[in-house]
Parts: sequence; C-alpha cells; structure tokens
Amino acid sequence: MRSVRWVGLLALYVGAQGVALLLAEPFRSAGLTSTSNPQSVAAPLEIIVIIVVAPLAILYLARRQGGVSALRHLILLAIAASLDITLYATFSVLPPGLILLPPHPAEIVIDPALILSATVSASLYLTLLMEPQWYVIDLVGFVAAGSLIAILGISFAILPAFILLVALLIYDAIAVYGTKHMVSLAEVVTDMKLPILMVMPGSAGYDYPTAPNLKAVRAQPVEEREALFMGLGDVVIPGTLVVSAFVWLPVHPLVLGIGANLWAGLGALLGSLVGYAVLMRLVLRGNAQAGLPFLNGGAIVGYLLAFALAYRSFGFGLTPAL
Repeated sequence: MRSVRWVGLLALYVGAQGVALLLAEPFRSAGLTSTSNPQSVAAPLEIIVIIVVAPLAILYLARRQGGVSALRHLILLAIAASLDITLYATFSVLPPGLILLPPHPAEIVIDPALILSATVSASLYLTLLMEPQWYVIDLVGFVAAGSLIAILGISFAILPAFILLVALLIYDAIAVYGTKHMVSLAEVVTDMKLPILMVMPGSAGYDYPTAPNLKAVRAQPVEEREALFMGLGDVVIPGTLVVSAFVWLPVHPLVLGIGANLWAGLGALLGSLVGYAVLMRLVLRGNAQAGLPFLNGGAIVGYLLAFALAYRSFGFGLTPAL
C-alpha cells in the first residue's frame, strides 16, 4: 500500500507537468502571463513575496475566532475563480468555437468555452464545499497545478525561473526545518480540506473529510498512516523550469527529431524526479520534509545537463542569446 501511495503522487506530479506543456502555447497565445517582461530578473519577485507572505497571513487569520471557516470560503472562491479563467483559456482552443445563433443578423453568440468553464469551476467549488473527498482534492489540485505551471513557465524566461526556484528552495528549507511554520500551515490546510495539498491514500475508500488532521497523523507510526501528502507548490515550482525551457529556448538543434528546447525541459523533469525519489525515501521514514530543496535542486541539475548535451553550450540559456 505504501508503494501505491508514492506512485500515485508520482503520477499526479508527472501528469501535471505534461498538462502544463500542452497548455503552454495556448496560454501564451491567450496572454495569460503574470508579467509584462519575462526576461526581467525582477519578474519573479512578486511571486516570491506572495509565497512568503501568504502562509504567514493564513496562519495569523486561522488563529482568530471564525478565521478557519472564513479562510476556507475565501480560498475556495479564489480557487474557483482561477479555475474558471484557466479552464476558459483551455476550452477556447478546442472545437467548437463561437456559435452564431439565428437570426444571424442579430449577432447572438454563444461561447461554449465560457459556459463549460463556468459550469466545471462552479461544480468543483460546490463539491469541495460540501464533500471534499481526497479524489476531488486531487482532481482540483491536478488541474490547478497544470494551469499554474503553464502560466509561470510562460511568464518567466530561464534566468528569472532559476531565481524563482533557488529563492523558494532556500525559503522552503528555512520554513520547514528552521521556523517550521510551513509544517503548521500544512496542518491548517488539512483541517480545511483544501486542494493546496495533494492526498494519496492507500485505499480508494479513504474518507478524507473524517480523517485525522496532519498533526495526529504525524504522531502515528509510519506503517499505520493511511495517506501521503504533497504540497501543491512542490508540484508547481519545479515545473516552472520545465515549461520555461520548452517555451523560451530555441527549438533547434533537433535531437532524434525532437527540439532541443523539449529535451532541456524533459531534463529538468527527470532531474526533479531524481529529487522526488530521494524525497520519498525520507518522507516514508515518517518526518516532515521540505520538498523544494530536492525537487528544485534536481530540476536545475537536470536542466543544466540536458541543456549542455542538447545545445553543446555552457551558456545554459540564461540570456536571450543563449
């Protein structure tokens, strides 16, 4: 059962990267970037500040009377709104396009993508609100992760993506092993049953709404724990470099008929999977671990090796001219 859990998380992790690669160009065409200058080294600073400040704000509000309930509704609404925007961009590239209803001179138009994205995001919001089972949490987390990875990847060229990964690698290590406030945040999030943590149980019948909170789970012997948890950021942040390489590096030269940009992105993905393997070995020993030092570190090393092999260069794409 323990192997099923880490393999399940692995499938979600790899699947989200694959979805992000598919969404990158449609999202770029739709203008869903988070910055106007992807080459700027200051571009990731806003994201870094949000990631540093948001957990502190959540922990502060969670300690206020009624704070947990209010936070849960606020975060769920934010997630639903984000899903609506990204799902609309996704559905917009799929047939059919805009439908012109008769009489045509009246120019009455139906946008199927708008209707479908609103329906799906509203349905997921209501499901999370009323019955946040682990598979609903994972579905929403998976869709959100794929979309966020694509948006960050098209927003940051290689050097800004490196800055983002390195800064958050250091921050995650401090927040988990030093201040430990990220561990406290994980406990709050599991209490709220939000798709900010991906959940992988040992059996399909696992009842997440009635499951013990993360603090109680950590007090159990490892062999008695029913589920593994992985932060959504641990999926999204290393994936940024995967998509950034695919979007911002030149396609040529081709290697085995595949563009060097995709090889560099896959190198980052494979490197992060090595980090994932090391991370899981430590997690299965029972202690909370910072994921980004392993995942981001692996992604960076994998990217550097793949870039050098594919482009025969040690510029590593850190400038627009390689």
